[in-house]
Amino acid sequence: MKSEIASMPTIFLIFGATGDLTYRKLMPALYNLILDDMLPEDFSVIGIGRSDLSKDDLMVKLKEGAVSFSRRPVVDEKWNMLCKNFGYINGDFADPALYENVNKAVVGFKTQHTEKANVIVYLAVSPIFFGSITKNLSAYSFVKRRDQTRFVFEKPFGHDLDSAKSLNEELMSVLRENQIYRIDHYLGKETVQNILAFRFANSFFEPLWNKNYIEWVQISSLEKVGLEGRGGYYDNSGALRDMIQNHMLQLMCMIAMEPPISFDADEIRNKKADILHAVRKYSEQEVFQYTARGQYGAGKNGDDTVVAYREEPNVKPDSNTETFAAALLHIETWRWEGVPFYIRTGKNLSQKATTIAIKFKPAPSYSFPKEATSNWRSNLLVFNINPKMDIHLQFQAKVPGQLMQLSQVNMEFDFEKELTANTPEAYEHLIYDVLEGDATLFMRSDQVDAAWQIINPILNAWQKTKALEFPNYAPGSNGPVKADELLAKYGHTWLNPAT
Repeated sequence: MKSEIASMPTIFLIFGATGDLTYRKLMPALYNLILDDMLPEDFSVIGIGRSDLSKDDLMVKLKEGAVSFSRRPVVDEKWNMLCKNFGYINGDFADPALYENVNKAVVGFKTQHTEKANVIVYLAVSPIFFGSITKNLSAYSFVKRRDQTRFVFEKPFGHDLDSAKSLNEELMSVLRENQIYRIDHYLGKETVQNILAFRFANSFFEPLWNKNYIEWVQISSLEKVGLEGRGGYYDNSGALRDMIQNHMLQLMCMIAMEPPISFDADEIRNKKADILHAVRKYSEQEVFQYTARGQYGAGKNGDDTVVAYREEPNVKPDSNTETFAAALLHIETWRWEGVPFYIRTGKNLSQKATTIAIKFKPAPSYSFPKEATSNWRSNLLVFNINPKMDIHLQFQAKVPGQLMQLSQVNMEFDFEKELTANTPEAYEHLIYDVLEGDATLFMRSDQVDAAWQIINPILNAWQKTKALEFPNYAPGSNGPVKADELLAKYGHTWLNPAT
């Protein structure tokens, strides 16, 4: 059911309307929100881009994207509801005339409906345009209506700590923090949002959610694909910037944060910021003790032939960029002292899987006969986020029969089986939250800075010391040996997905 805020007439401006994100994610999400009757009755989309296309040509292209990527079939009647209030403005992002035309569209919409209409500005463009687009729009009065106008920024938000601070300062010179929505689509996923419900709506896990009962936490985001034509971008980014600085640290915060006193946006974000501030910042020596990096070579990944990373288009032939990154992070709080948080991500690996695994310390087994405990295992809680969406708990149970013999069994909660056969996509959740003015799942500037403070020392150490062993893992593997050695030093192993 729509709230009063989300029912308010809204004009949705998409800078980068001809780009891949709009094609694959934004328009399919808006279409599904129409199917669910979650958009305002008076809703208009204005695409803004540099391509010289007619509105009709662009809509044909965007419909192809919706047909390919919508979670539900595209029905012409519903698609046409989105199209009838769609407009397209093309021009150069440096041209003042472009912004004058955008302002005319906003003024026209407000005149037709209400001066209180919401304006959503979605920047689905390269970060190099964030500052200039925002400053150009700030000349118009609708931006100054702080409670009605919201700006959505895609990652990456900065290239390092200094650039992130500089970008924040540039945006804050014309916007207020409550107008800025720094999006992380991982936080829109159902399984991720269920972490807080799982922890705080149930009484049986939170008392165990600490150093006394948990042995380790592993957070993995593994990709089977390679660069997919993004060599130029990726070679200037790498796995650490692309995945760990944002997505994976946010997942860590969901697991590690203290209980909030409410689900107010700032309260949740305060708790997450506390965790980021509590992560130990490594010296250069500690970086090489607690991290591992990798780069894939040539080989086969299933039936696909993979060229070495350094042979990919738009990648430097002597590139030092990592396509795999792993780290052991220490959260220096009373709750988590001594509990290792292992994080890893990489490309061209054996499986696509995003998981959070929590291993509990073993229960004492002395009361059972020795033969009963030959298969003794610690309890394991796993959140599967992508591509599967489920939560499962492994625990000990007696094997049927005359003897006392224990074995590990699995209890599973499958989102699609238990709740719905068609779970909303992450962007549907997040776009609706923007309409609502709910910033709970979006990063605040202090969170961005705190995340970069963790990552910067690792970046600096890796850039200073060239990885002479690159390439050091084969496509279709689980990553470099050094990542396994990182855990082996502490008697642990990675929980790898079943192949």
